[in-house]
Amino acid sequence: MKKSTQNTRSANPGKVSWQPGTVLSPVPAVMVSTIGSTGRPNIITISWAGIVCSEPPMLSISVRPGRHSFGLLRETGEFVVNIPDRQLVRQADLCGVISGRDKDKFHETGLTQGRSETVKAPVIIECPINIECKIEREIELGSHSLFIAKITNVQVSEQLVDKEGRLLTEKAALVGYAHGHYYQLGKQLGHFGFSVKKN
Repeated sequence: MKKSTQNTRSANPGKVSWQPGTVLSPVPAVMVSTIGSTGRPNIITISWAGIVCSEPPMLSISVRPGRHSFGLLRETGEFVVNIPDRQLVRQADLCGVISGRDKDKFHETGLTQGRSETVKAPVIIECPINIECKIEREIELGSHSLFIAKITNVQVSEQLVDKEGRLLTEKAALVGYAHGHYYQLGKQLGHFGFSVKKN
């Protein structure tokens, strides 16, 4: 991320005011798979993605209109969010810098297409978590359009599910993105509600 050229002193000690910018971090680095009427799938790596509703389960992704996947999303109204682990960082980065107009990204990365249960877009088998989605709404924001989608199915790697059916995300070696760099998520510091839990 570029350093702000108009930093000013903040009213708070030890703080500097920056221009408004996309400094929220870390954010997930996800690989979104799509497919169009030609039948050739595509993968776009996106860091602007997140959960927006729990009931019904929904998420959002933001995509520039100039990206090849943008047209595929509008054409089909569906996609899969594939969450990579640390072993897939190089493939994730490649899918973010080359265009699906010119390259078959599954071929270029050696990634494997798998079947989705509820959408036509393929899952990426190597990714430990695959979230199938159907678009409910598109909002044009400026440089990006926000696609809000309902989660229609989730596939997870068997080794991430314990005998009680709990998802063991701590074993997935998931990846975060911050200011142009990829990071492996590390040490667990707590769990939801631990601050008020009685011993």
